[in-house]
Amino acid sequence: MIVIRALKDVGSYFLMLRRVFSGFTKASVLRELVFKEINDLILGSLGIVSFISFFVGGVIAIQTALNLENPLIPKSLIGFATRQSMILEFAPTFISIIMAGKMGSFITSSIGSMRVTEQIDALDVMGINSLNYLVFPKVVALMLYPFVIALAMFLGIFGGFLAGVYGGFVSPGEFVTGLQDSFDPFHLTYAFIKTFIFAFILATVPSWQGYFMKGGALEVGKASTNSFVWTSVLIILMNYIVTSLLLS
Repeated sequence: MIVIRALKDVGSYFLMLRRVFSGFTKASVLRELVFKEINDLILGSLGIVSFISFFVGGVIAIQTALNLENPLIPKSLIGFATRQSMILEFAPTFISIIMAGKMGSFITSSIGSMRVTEQIDALDVMGINSLNYLVFPKVVALMLYPFVIALAMFLGIFGGFLAGVYGGFVSPGEFVTGLQDSFDPFHLTYAFIKTFIFAFILATVPSWQGYFMKGGALEVGKASTNSFVWTSVLIILMNYIVTSLLLS
């Protein structure tokens, strides 16, 4: 029974994607919707992303410094560890999981509320492809999501620099040396490939949960919870798959 339900859910998700990328709404209308989604999803997330990234970068630098017990280990390792942690995992993956709660809940609740109040039915009656109208602008807006992750990387490293230097753990020169040590540009490519995949998941999975929910206001809350769970699981799963393919 569980397997059948899971297959039904997977099927409804891919059928939704087919409708999202067909039957396009008028271009001028879509343009306005895209700008609205950029404001709500991208610009509205910059504050929390900046705050979390800055202080997590500082924590990484401090914890690395406190674990350098061997005097033979160079202090430049603090900068190296901060860079690697922020670029490879924290910024692309863990920020995306946090956004699964913020963005995902917002998307699911907004579409779910439209379903409850029969606004989606009204769009369908008017001959508008409601999935393209509601979901496609979110997909386009979240193609700018890598800029959010790039900001998270920068602020995390900057926070690590300030915490390490002004905490007395490392000199500015040693931290910068660590940042430059053994730098592989492909790590950035890998991080942004992951980010684009996560952006697509963040746009479509919460939309799927909101669009196909049934019931009233209570079910909207349940759908938001399911959205966070499904999105987080898929992000972690895709993180494992992409890492295995690109870095092994």
